[in-house]
Amino acid sequence: MDSDSLRAKIRLYVDQPLGQGQPVALSQPQAHYLANVLRKGPGTPLALFNSRDGEWRAELAEIGKRGAVALCQALAAPQHMPPDLWLIFAPIKKARTDFIVEKATELGAARILPVQTEFTNSERIRQDRLQAHAIEAAEQCGGTFVPEVAGLQPLARLLEHWPEGRALIFADESLVDQSRAAVLPSAPAAILIGPEGGFSEAERKRLRAMAHIHPLALGPRILRADTAAVAALTLWQSQRGDWG
Repeated sequence: MDSDSLRAKIRLYVDQPLGQGQPVALSQPQAHYLANVLRKGPGTPLALFNSRDGEWRAELAEIGKRGAVALCQALAAPQHMPPDLWLIFAPIKKARTDFIVEKATELGAARILPVQTEFTNSERIRQDRLQAHAIEAAEQCGGTFVPEVAGLQPLARLLEHWPEGRALIFADESLVDQSRAAVLPSAPAAILIGPEGGFSEAERKRLRAMAHIHPLALGPRILRADTAAVAALTLWQSQRGDWG
């Protein structure tokens, strides 16, 4: 029997150390999910991960109304860190912003940064809710890493403090008629997806003046922001990421 067949189907992210024999306190929402949604009790096999120590096979030891305790048994899978790739995007409608965060997690983004551009439609986000979506996506896709979802900040501020040496891949809708394949930079890198209204001329001018900038065409059609995010992440992963 291979190791994948031994991995528990119920996967939970915990922000606690994991190791042989380690008891892990689960949260009240996790206890509610196990007891009332899944109807599970003591002895249930679990998979726990914390973005640091890999995935651990565990067993549900105690469960009650206020929480639960799991006991780590053995390492089921080593820690797999994603490539050093950020996704930067302008928030759009609620469900489609949720989609971007979920798919960025599944596609291996190391960090997710919402930004306010001149034409951004949404002026606020629920950072805690988006982080919860990233956790849920990691639990479901079998990953052992949950990317941080940063708070909303102005694009201008992010660019002003841009880290030296990090390539910036700029999905430029003005290049829609260019069909040639782009050669994308290696990590550390970031992908920037604009709002539904596109970037302003001032933003585009500033981006093109930056060092380490890489304008990217995403084919002969103008894509929705959520589609563009998935397409750009897929292109980068296929060329420079951890898919090979």
